[in-house]
Amino acid sequence: MRELNQRAVLDRLRAAGPATRPQVAKDTGLSKPTVGQALLDLERRHLVREIGRTSTGPGRSAVVYEENPAAGHVLGVDIGRERIRLEVADLAGTVVSRMDERNRCRSARSLVQTVRELADQTVAAAGIGFGDVVTKVVGSPGVPDPRTGALHHAPNLPGWGRRGLLEDLGGALGPGLVVENDANLAAVGELTGGAARGVDTFVCITVGTGIGMGIIVNGQLFRGAHGAAGEISFLPYGWPPKDSTPPERGMLEDEVSGHSVVQKAHRQGLVSVKSAKEVFELARNGDRIAVQAVTEEARQLAFVVGAVAAVIDPDLVVLGGGIGSNTDLLAEPLEAALRSTTPLRPKIVAGELGDAAVLTGAISVGLGSAREVVFERALARKTS
Repeated sequence: MRELNQRAVLDRLRAAGPATRPQVAKDTGLSKPTVGQALLDLERRHLVREIGRTSTGPGRSAVVYEENPAAGHVLGVDIGRERIRLEVADLAGTVVSRMDERNRCRSARSLVQTVRELADQTVAAAGIGFGDVVTKVVGSPGVPDPRTGALHHAPNLPGWGRRGLLEDLGGALGPGLVVENDANLAAVGELTGGAARGVDTFVCITVGTGIGMGIIVNGQLFRGAHGAAGEISFLPYGWPPKDSTPPERGMLEDEVSGHSVVQKAHRQGLVSVKSAKEVFELARNGDRIAVQAVTEEARQLAFVVGAVAAVIDPDLVVLGGGIGSNTDLLAEPLEAALRSTTPLRPKIVAGELGDAAVLTGAISVGLGSAREVVFERALARKTS
């Protein structure tokens, strides 16, 4: 019962912020003496702390308590083909250090080693030791397979699909590791701190080096039976295929991605551009050929939105990633294409988090487990 009371008090401080003992008693339904004892126990275990006093009128002032944010930390890692981004956050979700480095790795082994080195640097910059990091959440392209330890369907990361990769990451980063699809984490990020706050059912489509989608149904991440829900790069496109060999890269990814934007511009005569970013910049400046390439990309993206709308019926479609974030140029031709092909037209918005979407989701997922781990560790230290 004592442990349950402590959990109730700690949950109240986490959910609604700092409070006095009378406020916690009112919100939890526990008696003031019970709350007082729980706060005393939690303070002794360094799970809560005093942050000041308040006066609500005549009489003595009351002590204000909050969850101790320094009781544990979470590491978030976003592994992309071009960039590796990392953040460390405390238990309040406050980011205390971050790092953003170019991904120059050309093998899975070097990438795992680089992630550990960057993690060490990011943790050190936070002023803590690696042992203070309770949970590590890695976002990566692909579908984690616990049976083989591989990350399937991640062709843009060389060697990332080999057996035992998850174990290698676990060996590098230590216990408390969660590996999740990056598009899934981007959806969680937009749900908790971005464009989809308060939306129960939506999809987050990320278009960059590749294309992926995170699905939130009734406020929960939906992964499917084998973790591959949202792997929309494999939507049949340009059917029938050229041969019967199952592709490593989805057909749709060849048509809707950063590489495809450049190809479209080249086919229409704009051969000097080397990146999708250049194409979008030229389109913003009124270049006719660049506008045509962007319009074609938007029409093909409309195929994705239409297919998803017919299957999932989302309240909202959030567009993110290096390509998807260009909604100022994509929205009008995308909406026009949808109007001409389907009566199902969900609201389409730009993601609010940009490059931070995956890390925001990673920190959110990590906090959920880290807080429980910190509490259990505190209890174990007391009883051991």
